[in-house]
Amino acid sequence: MNLNFGSKNIKMIKSYTFQTRWADMDPNGHLRHTAYNDYAAQVRINFLDEFDLPIHKLLQMGIGPILFREDTRFFKEIRLNESITINCRLMAVKKDGVRWHFFHEFFKKDDELAATILVEGAWLDLAKRKLGTLPKEMVESMMEKMPRTEDFHWL
Repeated sequence: MNLNFGSKNIKMIKSYTFQTRWADMDPNGHLRHTAYNDYAAQVRINFLDEFDLPIHKLLQMGIGPILFREDTRFFKEIRLNESITINCRLMAVKKDGVRWHFFHEFFKKDDELAATILVEGAWLDLAKRKLGTLPKEMVESMMEKMPRTEDFHWL
């Protein structure tokens, strides 16, 4: 699926599929709330890697992602050994690329929406412990190549 943003066609990011584990369950027999955040974090790392922002390269440059907020909405139970598919799209970004919002959707089989997570964050200069910037070519990759939500906006 291609999405058109201005003059460029942006290919929809593939989704990532996982099988839920015993360690991810809560006493009620469904995915514990913090496991959703763990899966979303792994998907973001995969997502960044696909768009030329691999975490190992960022860390070598002294830059890492920092989160300010994670807003999780639950719609359907996810149980042990279920296959879940999670995607990630850019929802908002500052033009300098420093701050960003990513949106995740969790699907059960048959494309049944189970949860969403909105993540608001930024890049942290690991030495200065203050917000940092990415090199221009990395910011361009983030802004030009990443798939966006339908309600994408600039911060």
